[in-house]
Amino acid sequence: MSAYKPADLIETDIDAYLHQHQHKTLLRFITCGSVDDGKSTLIGRLLYDSKMIFEDQLAALEADSKKVGTQGGAIDFALLVDGLAAEREQGITIDVAYRFFATDHRKFIVADTPGHEQYTRNMVTGASTADAAVVLIDARRGVLTQTRRHSYLVNLLGIRKVVLAVNKMDLVDWDQSIFDGIVAEYRDFANLIGLTDFTAIPMSALDGQNITEQSAAAPWYDGPPLMRWLESIEVEDALPSQPFRMPVQWVNRPNLDFRGFSGQIAAGTVKPGDRVKVLPSGRESRVARIVVLPGDLGNAQAGQSVTLTLTDEVDVSRGDVLVAADDPSPVANQFETTIVWMDDEPMLPGRPYLMKIGAQTVAATITEPKYRVQVNTLEHIAAKRLELNEIGVCNISLDRAIPFEAYATNRDLGGFILIDRLSNRTVGAGMLHFALRRADNIHWQATDVHKEARAAQKGQKGRVVWFTGLSGAGKSTIANLVEKRLHALGRHTYLLDGDNVRHGLNKDLGFTEEDRVENIRRVAEVSKLMVDAGLIVLTAFISPFRAERRMAREMLEDGEFVEVYVETPLAVAEERDVKGLYKKARAGDLKNFTGIDSPYEEPENAELTVDTTTLSPVEAAETIVAWLERG
Repeated sequence: MSAYKPADLIETDIDAYLHQHQHKTLLRFITCGSVDDGKSTLIGRLLYDSKMIFEDQLAALEADSKKVGTQGGAIDFALLVDGLAAEREQGITIDVAYRFFATDHRKFIVADTPGHEQYTRNMVTGASTADAAVVLIDARRGVLTQTRRHSYLVNLLGIRKVVLAVNKMDLVDWDQSIFDGIVAEYRDFANLIGLTDFTAIPMSALDGQNITEQSAAAPWYDGPPLMRWLESIEVEDALPSQPFRMPVQWVNRPNLDFRGFSGQIAAGTVKPGDRVKVLPSGRESRVARIVVLPGDLGNAQAGQSVTLTLTDEVDVSRGDVLVAADDPSPVANQFETTIVWMDDEPMLPGRPYLMKIGAQTVAATITEPKYRVQVNTLEHIAAKRLELNEIGVCNISLDRAIPFEAYATNRDLGGFILIDRLSNRTVGAGMLHFALRRADNIHWQATDVHKEARAAQKGQKGRVVWFTGLSGAGKSTIANLVEKRLHALGRHTYLLDGDNVRHGLNKDLGFTEEDRVENIRRVAEVSKLMVDAGLIVLTAFISPFRAERRMAREMLEDGEFVEVYVETPLAVAEERDVKGLYKKARAGDLKNFTGIDSPYEEPENAELTVDTTTLSPVEAAETIVAWLERG
């Protein structure tokens, strides 16, 4: 080993320097806290002091500092990170900015996360892969709501190495009593959330005090400067010692003679000859080879991306998980979770979403929000929905069982995102806690008389004819005429009317968005059972949201769901106002009424559309019956 310092090797032995640099440990960390606490300035200072800024970048920084900086023409280090025009104009961070820098001892990837509450979702993104966190506090303002929110999320996401960076100490004359008061207040909150180990450092990011060198301005502080802390902390990696887990990301078939399964090992170690199990199918085999470039490996461990071949021809697909056969992952389809909601549209129980976990995507429904967390007090507050940036504990149900680990054990197999099924937006991020026991106690009971036999007995094909449209469009009237006509033709039918089911099955539901979602979910489940009985089911509901109509469609097989849009302009429906509901809604006596203060989302691809401004109810019914009889 060379006696030279790593930086000196650049001039004396470049090969040795590159070897040392390649084998430095990597630390991923985030800066977080409230807005204007100095996160971007701190990262700019770290980049500057670690000599990671080229001369042309420095010249551009000096020019930008004079043009849009906030330091009176002096260098504004925040501009090194705040790259968006909106960020520079407002002097805030909006997006997550990732920067790389290195010292003689370690390499770093730092994520500068936004402080504004409305961008909390971006903070979660940055924290999801971090090993450590620097929580900044403005010494003049102390511990704020967003300080608590970010600290709660840091702990929730499993980050255990934390610095409390009390910044802008120069603006309070390096008063130790102010520093001690902030640390005491933060410690009280940290103890409540279980964040028992943090290091508090007084600093001035702008002036570079206690960043890379110990500052003479705070002789009362005898701890490490920030850079020394970042270089010296040990990040425990328990993953290699855990049982083997590898989500399959790709089935590798370059030719007829090779079939391998590629992915990144999420936990444990593996070597040729090891017995592995494919989940969720449960099939077993042994590892034949560990294939990488330039050649095969004798073993591999967590963090490595490899291709495994097996000794047997077993069915393995993308999204499956290869696990140690003698210590497999649990498999379940219902869980308790913590969810951070990231979308402007609220999270509604019963609404179908997509869950992406590991390499697989499954259909998910939030069945029961237990509570949301008030981050200031950590109080558990009863909730029927989650709004943007709210954090809640919820039960979630999937359309099929998946292999998993608790997030606290493995981030890759316990962390997930929720995706809106229509827009494909990421709407939430979550962590699995544990599988619900109820899933182990409920099994599908096979029956000997099946759906096709019941339908054949009736001489028809079971299906759902789903009427949707505004109140007053004529859904119930037309559906009633359709049923009468089908009954006359000898068809076996049943009509589920929106008002009628609220007298019994759904009498406990109101008209909030949450209750409307649950109303349609129950009706869809009943309709599915009736189709299984071989009936033609007619449903007449406003069903204003596309997501729930799509949920009902996806419960059935292809061709069993017929969406009929009873198209009527709002002005016409309101003029009819058979039940006087529009009048009440306009007067403010009826809240959440579709078309007035709650939206109606028109069908995009309905099988049939009947325009009640040009067709009479009888004509509309005949059109629908003729279509059904042709099908």
